[in-house]
Amino acid sequence: MAKKELKLPKMGESVAEATITSWLKEVGDSIEADEAVLEIATDKVDSEVPSEYDGVLVEKLFEVDDVVKVGEVVAIIEVDGDGEDDDASDETETDVTAETKAAEEAASMVEESVNQAKTTADSASSYSDSKRFYSPLVKNIARQENVSPEELESIKGTGLDDRVTKDDILAYVKDKKDGASTSQKTRTETSLGETPSAPQAKASPAPKVNTPVNINAEDEVIEMSRMGKLISSHMIASTQTSAHVQSFIEVDVTNIWNWRNKHKNAFQKREGEKLTFTPIFMEAVAKTIKDFPKINISVDGDKIVMKKHINLGMAAALPDGNLIVPVIRDADQLNLLGMAKKVNDLAGRARNGKLKPDETQGGTYTVTNVGTFGSVMGTPIINQPQVGILALGAIRKVPAVIETPEGDFIGIRHKMFLSHSYDHRVVNGALGGQFIQRMKEYLENFDTERSI
Repeated sequence: MAKKELKLPKMGESVAEATITSWLKEVGDSIEADEAVLEIATDKVDSEVPSEYDGVLVEKLFEVDDVVKVGEVVAIIEVDGDGEDDDASDETETDVTAETKAAEEAASMVEESVNQAKTTADSASSYSDSKRFYSPLVKNIARQENVSPEELESIKGTGLDDRVTKDDILAYVKDKKDGASTSQKTRTETSLGETPSAPQAKASPAPKVNTPVNINAEDEVIEMSRMGKLISSHMIASTQTSAHVQSFIEVDVTNIWNWRNKHKNAFQKREGEKLTFTPIFMEAVAKTIKDFPKINISVDGDKIVMKKHINLGMAAALPDGNLIVPVIRDADQLNLLGMAKKVNDLAGRARNGKLKPDETQGGTYTVTNVGTFGSVMGTPIINQPQVGILALGAIRKVPAVIETPEGDFIGIRHKMFLSHSYDHRVVNGALGGQFIQRMKEYLENFDTERSI
């Protein structure tokens, strides 16, 4: 019998860790190759970790809610056969003494690896012992900065239901370090014979007022889902980070409406999928970003990061009412057919929970279609660390003034509103307004003779 390690697999370049949400197998259970052993979750995507071997689960090194880094051993599986353990030495030596030494070293390495994994699991689970909810990111920062569970309990949260946010724990760590630095500086000055000055009063933020919630006997209290809690935390963090400003513009999309009606049946017959308005809008967004690259940025402290790739996030509604944002990478490199297929693929797999973790990472600008639910316009919250998000309103038939060389007249047109939210720290009103004005031009001058 040989023991094999089950490691947290690599889930994409931007995914470094995941939270264990449930174990599908218990110690002693038989496992087949490619059978799921546990379920994990990153910020937005749930996934399963399958076994690479047929065997029996003999040890679990982490518990539910523990945060595990990519490449860490999460379980030990015992397999049939005389094969070597994963950590056994691969070298074969003819000298009996050398073989014994190598075997001892291999055994020591296995024991050290298991003990280290257990220590990590114990450390991670200590944060989970609290009745207070902490996000995987907060627990990870606490562990890296040596913040004890007792200290974490003492931090006043500014998130929903007094939840500790990323900013809260980073501020605590900074204050902790600054306090030590100030104390050392004061001792040095005193030793040189200088009289330390009286501490100046430091302005403190206004205390958070909790509005009491009255719960009646007939009311039902429902626990928020894990994704719901994450979305809530992200939205609050975004409003606390970015200075949100909105610009709105109305667009005549009659030509696009008629063009789609002309081609949609042939497209579905040929490609086996629907031709929606979304790829047309995404194509226009990508072209507009190329004209205004300062929308395709992120803020890093007091520095601006200009993104070289145009990766468009596409907000998609899930059956449970939550939203997920798959990313169309290098959207400016796709033609309309490629964009339509990419949009349909990501939207379909998002609804079925088949997205890979890396497919929701790395977006540089986001588009959300509030018109799906009949909304005429919206004020969407920026998807951090981006600096802009566009909401597409519902397309409506409205009476409009039509200008012609022979004079003006009233006609029925298909129109919609574009709602642009942007971060006023780095995007001023002129740039934010010019952006949707240029997109309006692209949409209203859509080539009705083009093929797909």
